Amino acid sequence: QVQLVESGGGLVQPGGSLRLSCAASRISFSIRTMEWYHQAPGKEREWIASISSSSSPTYTHSMKGRFTISRDSAKNTVYLEMNNLSPEDTAVYYCTAVDARGYRYWGQGTQVTVSS
Repeated sequence: QVQLVESGGGLVQPGGSLRLSCAASRISFSIRTMEWYHQAPGKEREWIASISSSSSPTYTHSMKGRFTISRDSAKNTVYLEMNNLSPEDTAVYYCTAVDARGYRYWGQGTQVTVSS
């Protein structure tokens, strides 16, 4: 089945930026949508952004303008550029891939910590 590996997380100061990457492999069916979610400590996992196979993005309202999702379909990789980070953005960030059958696969997550 599809494997997703996230990278790019880490510790960043408030106001800083990070770029997360997520590479998909072992793909049997074409990937349609790729997404990013995050889960802050003590909170439920929340959807952040999606990008279609034609690279059309959608965002949750609170992230629009600070976060940018992009995709390299040739590499089966999705990116999340995060700017002007605040401590409230501290969370584990997960990517997903939805294949042509509608199955959603999850990555293992990457920790983002925003702190001075």
